[in-house]
Amino acid sequence: MSAGKSDSVLPVMGGDKVLSPGRGLALSCGLVQTGMGRMSTYNQPLGGNEMARFGGPATMMRLPAQPTAAGLDVAFIGIPMDIGTSNRSGTRHGPRQIRDESRMLRPFNMATGAAPFEHLQVADIGDVPINTFDLKKSVDIITDYYNGVLAHGAIPLTLGGDHTLTWPILRAIKARHGPVALIHVDAHADINDTMFGEKVAHGCPFRRAWEDGCLINEKVFQIGLRGTGYSPDDFDWGRKNGWTVVQAEECWHKSLKPLMADIRAQIGDAPVYLSYDIDSLDPAFAPGTGTVEPGGLTIWQGLEIVRGCAGLNLVGGDLVEVSPPYDPSGNTALVGANLLYEMLCVLPGVPQGRQVG
Repeated sequence: MSAGKSDSVLPVMGGDKVLSPGRGLALSCGLVQTGMGRMSTYNQPLGGNEMARFGGPATMMRLPAQPTAAGLDVAFIGIPMDIGTSNRSGTRHGPRQIRDESRMLRPFNMATGAAPFEHLQVADIGDVPINTFDLKKSVDIITDYYNGVLAHGAIPLTLGGDHTLTWPILRAIKARHGPVALIHVDAHADINDTMFGEKVAHGCPFRRAWEDGCLINEKVFQIGLRGTGYSPDDFDWGRKNGWTVVQAEECWHKSLKPLMADIRAQIGDAPVYLSYDIDSLDPAFAPGTGTVEPGGLTIWQGLEIVRGCAGLNLVGGDLVEVSPPYDPSGNTALVGANLLYEMLCVLPGVPQGRQVG
């Protein structure tokens, strides 16, 4: 069912509680106990002391599910797609395994003091019903779906899925918010004009978004780019259009907190979208992806980037290119789930209680 079509009550999988539509309404009798021991009107992830980690609903963080974004501040959404990939496929299975590995997450951020479920109404609204046999139709399906999500005022956090999906999401974001700033964390620039003569592919989303006027050029930041290329223009095309490109080698052996402070200052109060490709991380940390490049970011640098978005006017985010078949351990998906949780923790309306490190 597409977003915005129904406000019906949906039973929570694995229990007898129900999620009522309407902002701020909670489960069952209207109050639930948070992980911090307080009563709340906000949805809470199913805790490990209520249900063993290997049980419960197969939703992001074992949150309640509902069919639309009605009444939500934040919606987790899956896009199970790999028909835009150019090398190893498998990202169609990414959203499902990210949800599965997210069962290990707890609601309170011990590093930043953020407690998102104390301040935001969050649920998992399922997957976008793409046409897995037609990439171009799928792009339009995604944009239409996100138009419905954004019409409810919810912030979408997306589980991918190959990186093609960011372009149609940005089209919907532009329709709601106008052109946005972009923080794009990736091993690749994804600014190809075509791949095999096709305009739609996972190597082209930011060229298409630029053509569609979705981006504020002087507020676009690409972090972690590296590897081999066909010409200097692979990275310099963005620079020629006013984008800031930070190659992975510039990030080696140092904290990225100063970089993120500079990015926050440059973005200011503009609406901003965060797109995080898991292949930005070195394959030692995240081997389960389709186009690996050595010499990448560390997990702690990835955390610094996302946590460094606190205070920005984030209007959406995605975590893409998790390909479970290439990491049987599940660790790549686990890292992806943690980064999505960190995105939730820095959204507007979530206070940052402390900083460790």
